[in-house]
Amino acid sequence: MATTNISAADAVKDFDAVLARVQAGETFVIEKERRPVAVVAAPQPRARPISEVIASFKQMEDDLREVPVLDPEFAEAVEERIRNRKPRDVSRWA
Repeated sequence: MATTNISAADAVKDFDAVLARVQAGETFVIEKERRPVAVVAAPQPRARPISEVIASFKQMEDDLREVPVLDPEFAEAVEERIRNRKPRDVSRWA
């Protein structure tokens, strides 16, 4: 969705409206004296590495003494995601 630049003063005037728009997917760059000072965006859900998921299944198997069975559609979705994954863009981290 869109990114909107907004002054700190305008953001404060109706922060509830800013938050409502963030919940709808919009990102705000808060500026003070026309310089960006903060970004307000919805948090990204924490993705678990596949190795963590596999480890949890192995632990479940040990604890319950039975093999967990994946729903076939879920298993296919996971496999497709792995096949189509792209390298993480870390260019903005620097």
